[in-house]
Amino acid sequence: MSTSGRTAAPARQGRWIEHWEPEDPAFWEATGKRVARRNLAFSIFTEHIGFSVWSLWSVMVLFMTPAQGFTLDASDKFLLVSFATLVGAVIRVPYTLAVPRFGGRNWTIVSAAALLVPTVLTAIFMQRPETSFATFMVLAAVTGIGGGNFASSMANISFFYPDRQKGWALGLNAAGGNLGVPAVQLVGLFVIAFFGQANPAYVAMFYLPLLIVAVTGAALYMDNLATARSDVAAQLAVVRDRHAWVMSFLYIGTFGSFIGYGFAFGLVLQTQFGFTPLAAASLTFIGPLLGSLSRPAGGWLADRRGGARVTLWVFIGMALATVGIIAAAPSESLPAFLVGFIALFVLSGLGNGSTYKMIPSIFAAQARSQVEAGADPGEAGRTARRLAAALIGIAGAIGALGGVFINVAFRFSFGSSGTGTAAFVAFLAFYAVCAGLTWRVYLHRPTAARTGPTPTGPTPPGAVPTSTGAARPVLDGV
Repeated sequence: MSTSGRTAAPARQGRWIEHWEPEDPAFWEATGKRVARRNLAFSIFTEHIGFSVWSLWSVMVLFMTPAQGFTLDASDKFLLVSFATLVGAVIRVPYTLAVPRFGGRNWTIVSAAALLVPTVLTAIFMQRPETSFATFMVLAAVTGIGGGNFASSMANISFFYPDRQKGWALGLNAAGGNLGVPAVQLVGLFVIAFFGQANPAYVAMFYLPLLIVAVTGAALYMDNLATARSDVAAQLAVVRDRHAWVMSFLYIGTFGSFIGYGFAFGLVLQTQFGFTPLAAASLTFIGPLLGSLSRPAGGWLADRRGGARVTLWVFIGMALATVGIIAAAPSESLPAFLVGFIALFVLSGLGNGSTYKMIPSIFAAQARSQVEAGADPGEAGRTARRLAAALIGIAGAIGALGGVFINVAFRFSFGSSGTGTAAFVAFLAFYAVCAGLTWRVYLHRPTAARTGPTPTGPTPPGAVPTSTGAARPVLDGV
């Protein structure tokens, strides 16, 4: 039943909103926009802290030097950050499903409060360098739950906003979360600069009051939506679509690179170039900061040039930056290395924005194809939105696994040769595959599309039929 013209505040039971219709312009202007923005603000803050806790061990490993009584080598440290990344990736799927089950406000309170556990334990055990490596592994793994906050936060905010504003809201939410990576590294720099490298516990302790603020803010100012529904059927349906796996693979190359390099940057500087903790901390935040800020620019460029085209050039740029890093290795040129590494951060941020733009475009193109074949436009559009939302969640989880691969590759590379060159060669090959896959699946125009109508027969893979009979790529014109 239409509710156009309804302007009354949504009915609540406790902190539950029973009526929520953001697609109704009158409802949105009267009450929806104000409530949605309030929830978005506290969602961004909590997600930001979650990313910082997730990235906590990218800073802790800088303090773990022999001078402070730690006996871990570079391979051990890369393994620590790999475990944090792995847990953060895997836990994203259940965190996405938790919002409709428990409510966005309720789950934000629980997920933020849960971060107190790894934060307190890290503060305690980083003051005890005699702690076993297995214990440090468990601590690093538990901080990974902070990576799940991204998935639940994105899922929650997507329910609050109308389709016409979801891109803006989710982009702002994602960028605010990503900034948690350079933020914790700036905190680490501050602690090392003013308190010395013997006080790593201060970094973790800095976040304890912020977590309390996040829990309190969520409890007082956020809401649960009774209309939020878990769409397991869409998740099951989308994994049968080949584009789910192609886009997840590409997101490994973009977000996986961002989070993987974010965890590894300082450790690479310390291991390959002999940086002190202070010197490493003074640089590590720059790459993640620029990568976070470039993410919205990637979406903006994709809106104007097409997501696939931007993504293709991103991977070409990442390959070239990697070549520059490899070329700098023999001479151990620090300036060339830093330029290449920071370029990887900026490009990965652009790619994060462009790949997320590609996902709804793919399903919108499929919907247009179905409409041309006689399907109901409204139903085709709704299905496209459901599948796109499901894939964004799945790709976010799979893409984060790229961070694991990057740190494992560095571990083996430094362990076998003492440098990261072998790892960068592997990354170069991967970016080349990503570029080729992007071009082949989304930009390659079949010969028939260039020369005239297609012959009688099935439509080429990766193309949708047009009214003239010509074949065109799925993202043609997007």
